[in-house]
Amino acid sequence: MKKLILLLLVISFGNIYSQNPNLGTSGAQFLQLPVGARSEAMGGAIVGLADDASALFWNPAGIVKVNNIQAHFSYMNWFDLIDFNAASVVYNAGDIGVFGVSMISFTTDKMEITTEEQPNGTGRFFDAGDLALGVSYAKYLTDRFSVGLTVKYINQRIWNETASGFAFDIGTQYRLDFQNLTIAMCMTNFGADMQYDGPDLDFVYRKDDNYPLSRLTPSRLNTDEYSLPLNFQVGIGFDIFEYEFVKMKGAIDVTHPNDNAERAHFGTEFSFFDRFFVRGGYKYNYDDQDFTFGAGANVPLGSTAVYFDYAYSLYNILPSVHRISVNLSF
Repeated sequence: MKKLILLLLVISFGNIYSQNPNLGTSGAQFLQLPVGARSEAMGGAIVGLADDASALFWNPAGIVKVNNIQAHFSYMNWFDLIDFNAASVVYNAGDIGVFGVSMISFTTDKMEITTEEQPNGTGRFFDAGDLALGVSYAKYLTDRFSVGLTVKYINQRIWNETASGFAFDIGTQYRLDFQNLTIAMCMTNFGADMQYDGPDLDFVYRKDDNYPLSRLTPSRLNTDEYSLPLNFQVGIGFDIFEYEFVKMKGAIDVTHPNDNAERAHFGTEFSFFDRFFVRGGYKYNYDDQDFTFGAGANVPLGSTAVYFDYAYSLYNILPSVHRISVNLSF
């Protein structure tokens, strides 16, 4: 275990300060926002511990641990400006495998359009919204090794202009006997470049304004293609100790995004009577964020269990973010 932790730290810090020529070049950044209060409360160190319906957003291989049917709902208001909603449903079909569907919605309120001639507003309004819809499948290849795949449709819209495409997520988990140590990896958002298009890009061009009778030429603005935020994340999750009614888990993840420097995530979770949870995390090499905190509880209702989770994310300059999540297990 010590060798595995050392290896992750070496991978994390070896190139942590190297310059990335693709810094800030990818679009569809809503796909990189953490989904779920539990995972964010643990600093995003979750690919090895993902084991419920929210695993579809982190590592689809983790949904094999869902016993029957489970649903996940998550909400946050991103910097008091944008609503972020996520939902997923997972169904375990036994020997056939485990299936899941997921949705992410990232939307703004309507805003009034302003121009140079009308800086106080034109009386017309626009809005923007992003959407990702996914279908997933996962299966145990052995009693210790699971693999999962997600195919998702991505759509971005700003007023009348849209961009859409498809992407893939693939993940694995491998569990060892020692302290339930799980070695995991996940590659997310692998897909072709996207490009905005829409009617507002059309305009009429007059070649020479000094000749009013000159012909008006129909013209069109071209937008550049942009890549998706491809991300590779590897990590471990493990039990630290278990003593009567108290348990403690830990996790270490390292991420390599295509548009930023390498980063490291550290997280821990305390559980009491398997009913109440306290969590904490740390994110290394982030410009705007360091610590995360959270808590959770579950309530059995007959054959159904309801899980409530909360996360609080501290930012250096921007407003702090609150996340709430609900899991229903049937």
